[in-house]
Amino acid sequence: MNRFKHLLMTGIIMSGLVLLSGCSAAMLSEALQEAGARARAAAEAVATALATTAPAARAAEPEAAPAQATPRSPRGQAAVPTLQPTPTALPREARSALDQEEQVLINLYERANPAVVFIEVRRGAVRAGNGSGFVIEPDGFIVTNNHVVEGATRVDVIFADGVRTRAQIVGRDPYSDLALLKVNRTGLPFLELADSNEVKVGQRVVAIGNPFGLAGTMTLGIVSALGRTLSEAASDGGSYANPDIIQTDAAINPGNSGGPLLDLRGRVIGVNTAIRTSAPSVLGQAVNSGIGFAVPSNTVRRVVRALREEGRVRYPFLGIQGAVRVSEVAEELDIPLTDGVMVLGVHRGGPVARAGLRGAEVDARGNIVRAGDVIIAFNGKPIRDYEDLISTLVATTQPGDKVKLKIWREGRTLELEVVLDERPE
Repeated sequence: MNRFKHLLMTGIIMSGLVLLSGCSAAMLSEALQEAGARARAAAEAVATALATTAPAARAAEPEAAPAQATPRSPRGQAAVPTLQPTPTALPREARSALDQEEQVLINLYERANPAVVFIEVRRGAVRAGNGSGFVIEPDGFIVTNNHVVEGATRVDVIFADGVRTRAQIVGRDPYSDLALLKVNRTGLPFLELADSNEVKVGQRVVAIGNPFGLAGTMTLGIVSALGRTLSEAASDGGSYANPDIIQTDAAINPGNSGGPLLDLRGRVIGVNTAIRTSAPSVLGQAVNSGIGFAVPSNTVRRVVRALREEGRVRYPFLGIQGAVRVSEVAEELDIPLTDGVMVLGVHRGGPVARAGLRGAEVDARGNIVRAGDVIIAFNGKPIRDYEDLISTLVATTQPGDKVKLKIWREGRTLELEVVLDERPE
C-alpha cells in the first residue's frame, strides 16, 4: 500500500510542477488541497481492495511501522515526502562464511610469519640487495633463492621478532635457483613442506615475504598453472630446464624471492623465485603483473637434502641437444604419433649417443629432412613432451643410473639402455 501512496503523491507533485508555470499561489494552494483529498481517498480504496482480495499475503508481510502524521508545510499543504536510503544487509550466512575465511588467513599468518625471514646481502662493503627466506628446520637451516645470495661476502638474517644474525651459506644450486643457509640459533619456528605433487590448479595460496623491503607482507591468490619450465643458464653458455614450476597470481615482487608459497594449511608448496612482467617500475625493477613462479616443494626437499649432505646437487645427464614435441612436426614428417619427444641432436660421446640414439637431419636452411628418434617412454613411463621428460629424469634418477628409453624410429619401436652421466658444470 505504501508503494501506491508514493506513486499517487508523485503524480500530485508532478502536476504541481507543471501548474507552477501558469497559476497564482492561491489557485495552486486550492488545487493541491483538493488533489490531496482525492489521493487519500484513492489510497484508502486500494488498501481496502488489497485486504479483501489477498488477506493471506497481507498477513505474511512483516508488521508495518506505526503510521506517521503527514508533514505539513507552513500553509497547511502536504509537504513533498523525503526518501531515506536503506542499506542492504549482508545475509548472516554470507557474513559467517567471510568471517571464517578471514580467521583462516589470520591464523595462517600468525603461525607462518615467525618462520619467514628477511635476508640482507653484502658484496664487499656494499649492500647488494635483500630477499626473503624461511626456516625449514628448528636448528637454524633456512631456504632461500640462489640468486638472492649469489656472490655474497656476507649474509645477514633478520627474524620476525627483530633478532639479526649472520648466516653461513651451506650450499647453492643454480639450476633449481635454491640455496641453503645456516644460523647459530635453535628452537626456531619452522615451516613444513607439503607434497607438491598433490597441488591442484585453482587452489588458494598465500605468499609471505619482503617485497621492496616491506617485511612480513602477505598476499593471496590461486595456483594458476602447473608444470611450467624455467630456463637456468649453464656455465658453458647453454641452459638447462628447471621443471615442474608452479605458476601463481598471488602478488610477488622484488624482495619476495626466496619466500614461501603456502597452502591454506600453512604448508610450503613452493619457493617464490621469479615473475613475468612487461611493466618495469620507475626504479627499473620488475613489478608484479599477476604471473609469478615458485620452485615446487618436492624439488626443495631433494635439493636441501643434497646440499646438507654434499654442499652441491648432482644432476643426471642424458646428452640430448635440442628436442621438440612430436605433435608439432608429426604432420610435416608423416609421424603417426601425438605424444613423445623428437630428438633434434645429441651430444657427441654423451649417454644417449653411446646408446645409439639418433638426432634429426637438418639442411642448411634449418629444415628437417629426416626425423630424429622419438622418445615415447622413460623407464616405462609414457612421455608427453620435453618438459615431462626432464621432470621425470631429474625427479627419479641419479648420475650412474641405467634407464630404458622406448623410442619410435621410422615406423619401428625400439628400446635403448642408457647409462646416465652427471650434468657438466
